[in-house]
Amino acid sequence: MKQFIHLSFFVLLISSSFLVKAQVVDQKVHQVIFQVTKGEMKDQNKAIGQLNNILKALPKAEIEVICHGNALPMLLKTESQVKEGIADLQQRGVIFAACENTMKRAKVSKDDLIPGSITVPSGLAEIIIRQEQGWAYIKAGN
Repeated sequence: MKQFIHLSFFVLLISSSFLVKAQVVDQKVHQVIFQVTKGEMKDQNKAIGQLNNILKALPKAEIEVICHGNALPMLLKTESQVKEGIADLQQRGVIFAACENTMKRAKVSKDDLIPGSITVPSGLAEIIIRQEQGWAYIKAGN
C-alpha cells in the first residue's frame, strides 16, 4: 500500500509539472499587433485577459496594442478600468499606443494618457504597416 501511495504521489508530481509547462506553446519571438476598438469595462478586462493569455503561451511575443475609437478611454488616466493590468503588461514589454486621430476628436493630449503609453498618427495605418511587416493581427474581443 505504501508503494502505491508513493507511486501515485510521484505520478501526480510529474504530471502537475507537465501541465504547468504545457501552457507555453513555444519560445520563438512572435510579433503581434493587437487592435482594441471597444472601451466598456468588460471589453477592457477581456483585452487584458487575452494579452495575458498570449504571453502565457508565447512568452517572448512582441505585442503592440492599438487603442482607437471607443477604446481610447482604456489608455486615459481618468477613465481606464485596467490601469494595473496595463502597467503589468508594460513591464512585460507590451506597448500600448493611442491613435492621434482619435485623441484629436476626443480633445485629449498625450499628458492624459497612462504613463508609458505611446501615440501613433493613425491607429489603422499602424495596423496596416505592422501587417505589411509580417506581424500577426488580432482584434480584441469575442
